[in-house]
Amino acid sequence: MTSKSVWATLSAIDCSAHIAKKGQLSYLSWAWAWQTLNEHYPESTFEYFQPESLPNDTVEVSVAVTVEGKRHSMWLPVMDNRNKSIVTPTSRDISDARIRCLVKCIAMHGLGLYIYAGEEMPEASKTEVLTPAQAEDIKDLLEQANGDVTKFLGFFKASSVDEMLAIHYPKAVAALKAKIK
Repeated sequence: MTSKSVWATLSAIDCSAHIAKKGQLSYLSWAWAWQTLNEHYPESTFEYFQPESLPNDTVEVSVAVTVEGKRHSMWLPVMDNRNKSIVTPTSRDISDARIRCLVKCIAMHGLGLYIYAGEEMPEASKTEVLTPAQAEDIKDLLEQANGDVTKFLGFFKASSVDEMLAIHYPKAVAALKAKIK
């Protein structure tokens, strides 16, 4: 795959269900981010570098993530949940910063970058409609569930299944499968 397709794939993933908050910071679970990256690109690797101690007794960490041969590096100060650098950080503070930096570096490949821009969902997800195969899946499930199509479409703010947004697909499928059981 080319770097463009890595970016296109990862930047279109809606991470909103996996965003957590700590203080004023929004973040993705490192385990979820790494798992999601590896579900799409299992040969991905990362490398931590030696933390850098700065003259004001703060520390900066850095990491590189390689996906499909493209390597991005990022850095991050060791900071608290108010986004302020920690003076003389503990090993736990450094460890936490390294894992946050890993997620930030994964975002440079596309996964969740929109979170750093303060957006709620990726731009592509806001307008991308279901694929024909996804629309067929939902139509089949609606039939099996003997669902009220008008009510269903109203919930997802669509005039037809073919016009539903792709970001609604997982939720729609889960709801219909639950109704079938």
